[in-house]
Amino acid sequence: MSSEFGNKIKISVFGQSHGESIGVVINGLPSGEAIDFNELQTFMERRRGGKNAFSTKRSEADIPEFVSGIANGKTCGMPLCAIIRNGDKRSSDYSELLDKPRPGHADYTAFVKWSGNADMRGGGHFSGRLTAPLCIAGGIAKQILARRGIYVGAHLDSVAGIRDKRFEMTDGRELFEEIATKDFPVIDTVAGEQMKAAIISASGELDSVGGVIECMVTGMPAGIGEPMFDGVENRLASALFGIPAVKGVEFGRGFETALLKGSENNDPYIIENGEIKTATNNAGGILGGITNGAPVVVRTAIKPTPSISREQDTVSLSEMTAQKLVVKGRHDPCIAQRAVPVVEAVTAAVLLDMLIGG
Repeated sequence: MSSEFGNKIKISVFGQSHGESIGVVINGLPSGEAIDFNELQTFMERRRGGKNAFSTKRSEADIPEFVSGIANGKTCGMPLCAIIRNGDKRSSDYSELLDKPRPGHADYTAFVKWSGNADMRGGGHFSGRLTAPLCIAGGIAKQILARRGIYVGAHLDSVAGIRDKRFEMTDGRELFEEIATKDFPVIDTVAGEQMKAAIISASGELDSVGGVIECMVTGMPAGIGEPMFDGVENRLASALFGIPAVKGVEFGRGFETALLKGSENNDPYIIENGEIKTATNNAGGILGGITNGAPVVVRTAIKPTPSISREQDTVSLSEMTAQKLVVKGRHDPCIAQRAVPVVEAVTAAVLLDMLIGG
């Protein structure tokens, strides 16, 4: 089982990509919270592969089976455990990789750490397949947050350098729900078509592309988080880096702030309807590790899929010789589009934990 994250609400995922099942254990959920299973399944469907040319052809039902923690459709205070059966497996596609590690993947590091005993079929425990149980936890967290007036949404900020529109401070639930219904999660449809073309082009060249996901949370009250090492940025970044293929996280205007002057980067305070607010949101809703009442904005960089059909240089672990490798199997030409709900899920889980006192 992976190391858990969270303080009050602790979440762990288990299983391997080509094992019998994968799953999640959630400790500390507040009791009496109703779960809309249809809504949860709709959320899970957004991550599921096998639906279009922009994702893997591996098609899993991804229907959660709840083993514990729920009674009469509500959380009962006990640890919640849910599993997802793995059905569409082709383990033979990975036999060569037992001796030839894929460049850019965890094959080699897992081989060293577990002395060659790790189950790396389909990427094993390092596979994006393990994000399905994360979406169970995050999908439940999103429902609980929504009942408290807090909404989480995300979109593809960019793919292969092609930029979508970015969220504005006034955006929220309505736009989040609109994006969630799209087959390709963008705000600007024209940019989305250009992204699709870039993905198809890379796939045709036996290659892959990466992307950036922007996530925004509205309704978070001011005052959540702790200074220095237990701030909102710390907790979110730590959990987001647990998503396979994540290589960077930024908040607000992030690295761009290094190019600005203080007068350009500071968010002026204003009074609006008797409440203190900020006129802009360069800080991404967080100052000193603590929420300031503005929308929380975080962007996550997703690397290109390392499993590509183009010939690459690798080595034979048994013979200690240079080798060539052409990866077989079914892989996403761009991981980022299916990772959008995963970023929402992890963000929702972390913020719910912090909201209830974690």
